[in-house]
Formats: sequence, C-alpha cells, structure tokens
Amino acid sequence: MGGFIVRRLGQGAVLLALLSVVVFLMVYLAPGDAAEFAVNARANEQAVESFRHEMGLDLPWYRQYAHLAGNWARLRFGNSIIQSRPVASIIKDRLPRTAEILGLSILFSLLLAIPIGIIAAVRQYSLMDNVTTVLSFIGIAFPSFFLAFLLILLFAVKLHWLPTQGAQTVGQPPSLLDHLKHLVLPVLTLTVIRTANWSRYLRSSMLEVLRQDYIRTAQAKGLASRAVLFRHAFRNAIMPLITLLGLSLPDLVAGAIVTEQVFSWNGLGQLIVTSAGKRDTPVVLALTLMSGAAVIIGNLLADIAYRVVDPRIRV
Repeated sequence: MGGFIVRRLGQGAVLLALLSVVVFLMVYLAPGDAAEFAVNARANEQAVESFRHEMGLDLPWYRQYAHLAGNWARLRFGNSIIQSRPVASIIKDRLPRTAEILGLSILFSLLLAIPIGIIAAVRQYSLMDNVTTVLSFIGIAFPSFFLAFLLILLFAVKLHWLPTQGAQTVGQPPSLLDHLKHLVLPVLTLTVIRTANWSRYLRSSMLEVLRQDYIRTAQAKGLASRAVLFRHAFRNAIMPLITLLGLSLPDLVAGAIVTEQVFSWNGLGQLIVTSAGKRDTPVVLALTLMSGAAVIIGNLLADIAYRVVDPRIRV
C-alpha cells in the first residue's frame, strides 16, 4: 500500500508540472495581459508599460513561468496582479463559500441517491422505478444553468420565496436565516443534478450485483432480505459511487463554476472565471494546480476506499 501511494504521488507531481506549463501558455498566449485590466482604463500607455515592467509581464514567457514555478516549489502562490494581495489569502476568503454549497449538495445527494438507487434496483420496472428513471433522465439532461434559471423563475420570480443573488441580502444586517435562504437555490441546483446521476449509477450497479451467484447463495441459506441487501449487495454495488465521490473533490477547488456565476456566489468558481478573464495568471494557475492536485488525491482516496470496502482488491 505504501509503495502504491508513493508511486501515485510521484506520477501526480509529473502531471501537475505538465499541467502548469500548458495552463500558463494558454493564459500567456491569450490576447492582452493583466496590466490592461489592473491599470485604470483612462491611464496612458506609459503608465500601462510601467506597470507591466514592474510586475515582470514584459519578460519572456519562460522567465515568467520560472518565477511562478519557484514560488510553487516553496509552496507559495505569490500575489495577485489584479488585486495586489497574496493569492493564498484570496483563496482562503473564497473557499468557505464554495465548500458550503458543494458540501451540502454532496450530503443531500447521497441521502437521496442511495435510497432511490436501491429501491429502483430492488423493485425493477415497478412504478417507483419508472418514475425515478424518468425524473433522473430529466435531471441528467438539464444543463445546470438552465435548471438554475428554472428554479429562479419558480421560487424567486413566481413565488417570491427565495433570493437569487449573493450570500446575504444587501442593506440588511447579516443573519443565519437570511444566509440559509440564499443557500437553498444553488444547493438545490447541484443536488438535483448529482442525485440524478448518482442514483442511476447505483441502480445499475445494484442490478448487476443482485444477479451474482453469491447473492442467490445467501438468499438460499435463508439470510434475511435486509442482510442480503445491505451486508452483501450494497457493499459491492457502492464502488461506482465511491469513484464519483472521489471525483467530486476537485469541485471544492474549481468550484461549481456555472452555478456560482448564475447565483453570483462569491466562491472559487466565480474567482477562476473573473481571474481568467483579466489574465490574472498567479490566481488562475494556483486554482488550476490545486484542482489538479485534488483530482489526483481524490482518485487516490477512491482507490484506498476500494481496498477498505472490498478486501479482494489489491492496490
């Protein structure tokens, strides 16, 4: 196990290095640079050039990349060109907002997807299975931004129950109840999409497991249906769900980009979009590398979880 983890982390380090080069070149080759956004639009060209020289934006790409890579090697992200603040501080301020909506959506999705997937598999082709299948296909087919607009139209425009923008109502003192109201729509959007996907994966996996010989043997021995279902079938059927949970970890870094944009949620997803638009290379690269690291760690944790759930698997 120890050798496997070290080997995977070494492979991950190489992948992150390649990823950093590709993303840096994409931002570097894009039209314009951060100086045009950081300096006042009414400033003359001399002021822009002065700022560009001060921030090292006039250096060749390999020297700019070497400077950033040196910071990363010391586990530093440097300073944002646009905000003139440490990148780590900016990410620290935004991370709790993204963690809120993603953490709650994952929790609610699991609470809904697991029973829906199990019941749909056990009662295959029943009314319950047909209804959940139709609803799941609808949830999968809807783009997140379209679903978000439908929820806004229903709960905000028609019913006037919930707010649509930000984390607090502007002009009112902060309160927990107001914050929870602002959480509902973005969390609901992500929960619907995840539940639709995860319940279908679990249903398919459960159907495959329930047809295995060892399940028939357990039933023939007279074990209670509940014991057969949860002790034997569910434990093996949960493998695809573990993979999906591992792949959800990068969302904590990249953020729910579309959802955060629609609801003006001040999280990491919104940060990476605005930073990329303004060519704020240190912020874009920091978030990209963190997201890449989260992918590697998420897959590694999923592989370890496989070993815990099913001892037959050797990693």
